[in-house]
Amino acid sequence: MGGHDRDTAGADRDTGITLVTVRDAPSTGDIGPDGTPESTPSLLHTALEQLRLRGAIFFRSEMTDAFQFESTPNDIAGVLHEGASRIILFHIVAKGSCWVGGDDGVRHRAEEGDVIVIPYGDPHFIGGATPAECVSMATLMNPPPWEAMPTIRHGGGGEATDLVCGYLHSDDPLFDPALRVFPRVFVVRLPPGATGWVTASITYSLEETALSNRSSSLVTRRLPELVLVEVLRFHLATAPAADQGWLAALRDPVLAPALSLLHGEPDRRWTVAELASGAAVSRSLLDERFRQVLGLSPIRYLTEWRMHLAEELLATTDLGVVAIARRIGYDSEEGFSRAFKRGHGLSPSHWREARTSAPLDADAP
Repeated sequence: MGGHDRDTAGADRDTGITLVTVRDAPSTGDIGPDGTPESTPSLLHTALEQLRLRGAIFFRSEMTDAFQFESTPNDIAGVLHEGASRIILFHIVAKGSCWVGGDDGVRHRAEEGDVIVIPYGDPHFIGGATPAECVSMATLMNPPPWEAMPTIRHGGGGEATDLVCGYLHSDDPLFDPALRVFPRVFVVRLPPGATGWVTASITYSLEETALSNRSSSLVTRRLPELVLVEVLRFHLATAPAADQGWLAALRDPVLAPALSLLHGEPDRRWTVAELASGAAVSRSLLDERFRQVLGLSPIRYLTEWRMHLAEELLATTDLGVVAIARRIGYDSEEGFSRAFKRGHGLSPSHWREARTSAPLDADAP
């Protein structure tokens, strides 16, 4: 059991967590994916600000190399939020660097300023540069109730890595595990123009001792929501038809079942007939709805979704191009490279090199 989640139970049940809508909070700012101001909010940005979320910034970790820990947040989801079977967890890397991975064994790199997201509360591991024995977070924390925000200290005394951790709950279809809109674990680096709420969360965790949902400040109580909306906006910026009603498609009775199939098995050789059968509609109706709502045919959507997944794997893992190609449904590196280059102007390997060598103030999601 993930002790860091369990230990918030007493505090949250005592104080309650106010239901908030992100649109009621101060604007996250109309910043484009490149970190520059937008003239008008995007459709995706507007839709994300309608999400109804509950949560708190609830503990800090001060780790030193070598370290590795395991967390299973959903084990105590119902304690953090009554009746919940899952939660959304995020870790802001306030200092240093680390890796994060799930049950598939793939490790994603996270540097200072990055935000690690566990969208469905799945079991995950976080560790430093040097191999270390894995410990459960439950062994590192005192049991609740808490009078103050816990700070966890663990490791071998080497290079420091500090994490600021928050959780949220939402019933929105965006976070339905059946739709698998997100990888089980992913890492986002925001450009400088969009890091305000991340920085504010780090500052709060360093200067205050109470969980953020206990604060008298409305903005402070909403920090987790504001961080998540900004992170999701940049992560989803490369999703197919992200600004053409994509979030609405997740609620569409025709499209949602088909999207669930595509997101669940992006490596499968889907046909329109198979997708239509899974959605219990005709092929013509399915194709019409895809084009009408998303502006893409079903198979074109699948191709672009695969490229969206490939970007994340290229940017945050050490997986080779061949391995990534196979994970997203390509039998050959050549076929994957051609498809990727059509949309990005660079081969996967050159795109990865360009992203790695780019200065931080030029990073895009």
